[in-house]
Amino acid sequence: MSGRSALADIIGAYRPGHGLPRDAYLSAEVFAADMELLTRRWTFAGHVSEIAAPGDWITAELGDESAIVARGVDGEARALANVCRHRGSRICDALKGHGSVLTCPYHAWTYHLDGRLRGAREMPEGFDPSTHGLKPLPITIIGGLIFIAFAGDPPALDLAAPALAAMARLYDWPGARIALRRTYEVAANWKLVLENYHECYHCGPAHPEFSRLHALAAPRARVLSDHADPLTGLADIEAWGPAPDGTELVRVMRSRLLPGFKTGSENGAPLAPSMGEGGTRAPGQCVFAELGFLSAFLAYPDHGVIYRFAPLSPLATRMEVIWLVAGAAREGVDYDPARLAWLWEVTSLADKTIIERNQAGVKSRAYEPGPFSLMEPGARQYVERYVGELAAMASDG
Repeated sequence: MSGRSALADIIGAYRPGHGLPRDAYLSAEVFAADMELLTRRWTFAGHVSEIAAPGDWITAELGDESAIVARGVDGEARALANVCRHRGSRICDALKGHGSVLTCPYHAWTYHLDGRLRGAREMPEGFDPSTHGLKPLPITIIGGLIFIAFAGDPPALDLAAPALAAMARLYDWPGARIALRRTYEVAANWKLVLENYHECYHCGPAHPEFSRLHALAAPRARVLSDHADPLTGLADIEAWGPAPDGTELVRVMRSRLLPGFKTGSENGAPLAPSMGEGGTRAPGQCVFAELGFLSAFLAYPDHGVIYRFAPLSPLATRMEVIWLVAGAAREGVDYDPARLAWLWEVTSLADKTIIERNQAGVKSRAYEPGPFSLMEPGARQYVERYVGELAAMASDG
């Protein structure tokens, strides 16, 4: 089955208001199309605190693609394809590093932090170093969050950037730092992972810890309002239509914690110093946000949570969770990493279990997509937009 015919089969078999057909979660051809779709869009690469000084660099991967995000000597942050211009070797294997140059470990070609070729040994006469720099990639920084794309024409950020920036600015994410991170390998298709993230129908049965803190776990509690919150000035925004329109997906959704809880902690008490105006003016509130298909964010009054999803194969997904605290917060003094991680660590482990169980069932020939409940509008929107993207790809092909 060709890639395009596989897409046509998925589109033809899809029933609006239902989950995706079985092959959408199993087919290698569909997965290849998924990666073509995802590498064309914006994806979260890191936080500005990771490249605070000139010479700092981090790497970010998506499928077969890899990028180096480096802070140059001029202070500019750039994204560069992690592919040597000599024979194509990966240049940086580590997650982060620091140096005045980037050196390919294969044949020792060296590059400036802005991507220009600095040195190449024993090249023939006529070789032009100026045409062999590292290839630049699109990069943007929104509220301290670094986004990159692996194609030259990612979707426009006209609505997404201001919406996410307003949330990040409210909680001073530009001035935050990373407190800790965890990585979870999930034996399931990335779409099952993201569909689970987009609904709270499962929260009551699967997440008692989350449910006793968050009003969102109550039936039909997901309510969006374009009226600004009088405490924070923040309005809900959703741009998640069923068909691609050239702009990036974005959602900013305010929510509240249940009475007695000021933040996402086991006892409801703050875990770390307040973050920004949102932290001091709106205890007991939180904000969920997304940009694109693979990046999700959650702002509590005293800490932030970032989810980065990375499809690995048709039946494997990496889920990375990153916790932010105020830039001046001190580990062991102002916060305890174990207490900070508690809620989203136990939630992520439970998600891994239920998603892998979901994938096991979807593998069966007995699987037939069922209808979404009234508590799953987010998952339904996610699936509808995904099918709309496949339809656009199929028509382009």
